[in-house]
Amino acid sequence: MSRQERRVLAYAGLLVAVAATYTVAFKHGMAFFEGRELTYVESLQFVGQTFTTTGYGEYAPWTSNVMLITVVVMQLSGVFLIFLTLPLFVVPWMEERLEVEPPRSVDLEDHVVICGFGARDETLAAELDAQGVEYVVLTDDRDTALSLYEDGWQAVHGDPETERGLERVNVADARTVVLDESDERNATIALTVGDLAPDVQTVCFVEDPSLSEYLRYAGADRVLGPREILGRSLARNVTTTITSRLGDAVEIGEDFEVVEMPVQYGSDLDGATLRDTDLLEPGGVNAVGAWFAGEFVGSPGPDRELTRNTVLLVAGREDDLEAFEERTLAPTDEQGDEHVVVAGYGEVGSTVREVLDEEDIDTTVVDIEDRPGVDVVGDATEGGTLRSAGIEDATALVLALGDDTSTVFATLVAREESERVEILCRANDTESARKLYAAGADYVLSLATVAGRMLAQTILDEDVMALDKQIDVVRTEAPALVGQTLAEADVRARTGCTVVAVQRNGDVVSQPDADFRIPEGDALVVVGADADVARFNEVAGVHAGPP
Repeated sequence: MSRQERRVLAYAGLLVAVAATYTVAFKHGMAFFEGRELTYVESLQFVGQTFTTTGYGEYAPWTSNVMLITVVVMQLSGVFLIFLTLPLFVVPWMEERLEVEPPRSVDLEDHVVICGFGARDETLAAELDAQGVEYVVLTDDRDTALSLYEDGWQAVHGDPETERGLERVNVADARTVVLDESDERNATIALTVGDLAPDVQTVCFVEDPSLSEYLRYAGADRVLGPREILGRSLARNVTTTITSRLGDAVEIGEDFEVVEMPVQYGSDLDGATLRDTDLLEPGGVNAVGAWFAGEFVGSPGPDRELTRNTVLLVAGREDDLEAFEERTLAPTDEQGDEHVVVAGYGEVGSTVREVLDEEDIDTTVVDIEDRPGVDVVGDATEGGTLRSAGIEDATALVLALGDDTSTVFATLVAREESERVEILCRANDTESARKLYAAGADYVLSLATVAGRMLAQTILDEDVMALDKQIDVVRTEAPALVGQTLAEADVRARTGCTVVAVQRNGDVVSQPDADFRIPEGDALVVVGADADVARFNEVAGVHAGPP
């Protein structure tokens, strides 16, 4: 019996005891002081009328002071018990009985079990939905489980550290268990999973990299440290900006790629529209989509303006891509020296510094603490500190601060100090990205997004554009579209995805035109955001897989 139930029973017992006492007292009081004989039922009726304030005219008036005082006491105590105390005990109990309960178990197979819940699990869930993989969240926080369940998630209320909790989510038949609790709890969960389902893959995050080995000892098959990957991804974008090399690309057949291209400040495309770029014309380089201030648009309109925080997603042959990239780069005389300022020297910032050193790029590190590797000691939210680091002549500024509020303010200060510098930011929460773009950032990378993408790659072995972008490249047959032309299928309008190539008998037909008819056995190469890929799978009547 729960504590709340015990309180309700105690209250009910008190109410019955008081009512019984008043019934007896009123019966004998009326006989002794008023000379009127009443039955116990009539006395109980009077007590009920008093407690509920419904009136009792047939028994009034009273001639003795004792009965008048008795009735007043009954009235006051009745109001207290019914109208003041009742809501404290009975109403919460009734609400608990009527409230929807999260499931106590699920019956799934070949699913993913997520122990705990955080922002990175939302990214993972989007990936799993896109690939048609079932999953369930197991958490000992009832409110979290209930909220997820009401939002349409598969969620179970249970303790992931116990065998009973893991059995509720059928861990023995799972494909992967994701551990997303504290490092200490993750170790306990890994040991429990090892006892119940030793053949099931266990993947966990580690907040403190020094504890990675202990988690492996506990039985974790993969231990992921997203902060290092985040730092490398930030550094990758810096080197792309400085060296003018094509960014990460997904190769589709021989000499045909899908690649990201950031639009730099002062470039030919800065301020232009998609109509001005020829990216919407057949042949050459074609736009698959674009990120505008961090938001991916799968089929942007021709009048959409390109700005410094736009990242184009384009497809084409390597020579055409390299030629087109020149239009996205700032003029050489505006690019300045290859000098990068890194603000924040934690795990992310030190990784950025390490990668840039490998590329022989001049780097100045700013941190609030004086320690080895720090070149300028000071607060990155102060303009004087950034000027001391040389932001006025820097090509890029990487804000690897641990606090999103500080990062937003540092972005405002940095943009005031230099209109030209490329500002790349690390964000802890995905909600902070919009604020950072509004503050003047050119590129924002969310720790939660990177972590979720790392999980997706580990679990699904899928091909993605990059860990920081929720874009998938899938190669799949589409039985529901067989016999239709691409124009008739209208994949982009119906799903938001773009068909960039068709694979037939080992050969790749790149950039098929609208009259291309889809025969049976052909595999479409489709690019799109996670949710768009999920819609494509439904429209095409298939379960998509990685290319």
